[in-house]
Amino acid sequence: MKNNGTSSIDETDIEKGFYVLRMKNDSEGLQHKKQGVNQDVIQFHFCLKGQTNFTFNEGRYTFQVQEDHSMLLYNPQKALPIDVELAPNTWMVSILISITKFHSLFSPDANHISFLSPENSFRKYYDNLPFSSSIAVVLSQILQAKVHDSMRSLYFKGKVYELLSLYFNKSEDPSVEQCPFLVDEENIQKIRRAKAIILERMTDPPSLEQLAVEIGLSLKKLKEGFKQLYGDTVFAYLLDHKMEEARRMLDSQKYNVNEVGLKLGYSTASHFITAFKKKYGTTPKKYLGSVSS
Repeated sequence: MKNNGTSSIDETDIEKGFYVLRMKNDSEGLQHKKQGVNQDVIQFHFCLKGQTNFTFNEGRYTFQVQEDHSMLLYNPQKALPIDVELAPNTWMVSILISITKFHSLFSPDANHISFLSPENSFRKYYDNLPFSSSIAVVLSQILQAKVHDSMRSLYFKGKVYELLSLYFNKSEDPSVEQCPFLVDEENIQKIRRAKAIILERMTDPPSLEQLAVEIGLSLKKLKEGFKQLYGDTVFAYLLDHKMEEARRMLDSQKYNVNEVGLKLGYSTASHFITAFKKKYGTTPKKYLGSVSS
């Protein structure tokens, strides 16, 4: 485990030619990850939260994987080393598996997986699509797992197999859900709606009770489900977002401290200053001074 303050990168070998990377950047800065990858390896990258930017061909082209999206990469003609930049508050899971091992998972019944067909065996393959809510739950379980070292390989092997089966099962039954708090696909969409509501109304957010009524979930399911999907309580998540907005506004040098506090919904400057200092360890005035100096 590499841990840098509020950021971590964890690599778990499941077996030869098959491993999982867990990356969490909970800091306010960008984080980079570079790693060589053999050309016989299929890469699956899942962005559960935030945004990632991948660079290939020594910087000649880049593309983004947004929140709730996945990317599949395979090029048997050329190695595609990982060179990824994680934006602040970004969580990502990557699965890397050799083509030999991958074939063994699905063979002989793999006709529905297009790039496994014989005519595609020497072609590069790329996919960048949104993933389902059931996949989001498994990703959250992988990212937040606290497993004894003796059980790590077994636990992640089971979860990665589950993840891949959901990824390729395009006709998955949305009534089957792994999360104990979110019974079905509809409830997970309600949790995502709750996140959208608090971000849209961050200057005057509803109470938890009002939010639960608005999305049509019990208060308990809202609290537990939000924590399950996003790794934090509703208002801790909102506070992090507001502080990130505050930092961006100060970085732009278009607003003074009072203006930023008002735009973020703080009734007094002192409340904003207290929240900002708790998050960043300095006052917004000092931060603004460091930006403009």
